[in-house]
Amino acid sequence: MKLTVQELYDCLYDNLGPQGWWPAEDNFEIIIGAILVQNTNWRNVEHSLSNLRKATQFDPERILNLHLSELQSLIRPSGFYKNKSAAIIAVFTWLKSHEYDFKAIDKLYTTELRSELLKLRGIGFETADVLLVYVFERVVFIADTYTRRLFNALGVQSKSYMDLYNKVTLPDTFTPLHAQEFHGLLDEFGKRYLTAKGVKGATFLDDYFL
Repeated sequence: MKLTVQELYDCLYDNLGPQGWWPAEDNFEIIIGAILVQNTNWRNVEHSLSNLRKATQFDPERILNLHLSELQSLIRPSGFYKNKSAAIIAVFTWLKSHEYDFKAIDKLYTTELRSELLKLRGIGFETADVLLVYVFERVVFIADTYTRRLFNALGVQSKSYMDLYNKVTLPDTFTPLHAQEFHGLLDEFGKRYLTAKGVKGATFLDDYFL
C-alpha cells in the first residue's frame, strides 16, 4: 500500500470531512442499530429504529419486555427479523446480567471483551468490533465490506473479515474518536465510490490504487 493508515485517514478526512458516526442518542440505540444493519442498508435500519423508538424509547427493560412477535414486527423493515430479534434479546439479556453498566463490563472483561461479545447469539466479528469502538470506546479496526473493498483497491488483498483485520494495525496515536471517525470515513468513501466489482468513477485516491 502506497499510503500509511494515518495518511489514508488524513486523506479521507480532508476530502470527506467529519462523519460523526455512529448516529444514535445512546448506547442502546447503537447496539440495536449495529445488529439491525447486518446484511441490509442503513435506510431500512432507520425505519426499524423509528418503530422501536416509538414503542420503547430504547429503554432496555421495555425492549426485553416486548413480546417476541411484537419485537419482530417492529424490526421487520431491516430483514432477517427472526435472527436479529434473537440477537437483540441475547445482547440485552447479557447487559441486564451486568446491570447495564457499560463501564463495569469494560473493566471486568478488559482484553477478553471481544471474545465475550462473540459468544452472544447473532454477534459476529463486525458487530462485535462496532460495539467495541462505539459503545466501549476501544481503538479497534472494523474491516467491514466497504473497508475490504477499499483496501483491496489499495493493494492490501483479503479473503475475509479477519484476514484484513489481522493485516491492518491502527496508529498508536489513534484515540477512540479516531477509530470511530475512521470507520465512518471508510464507509462513506465506499458508499460513494466502491461496488463489488471495484471502483466507480474518478476519486481522490486514484493515485494510490494498484
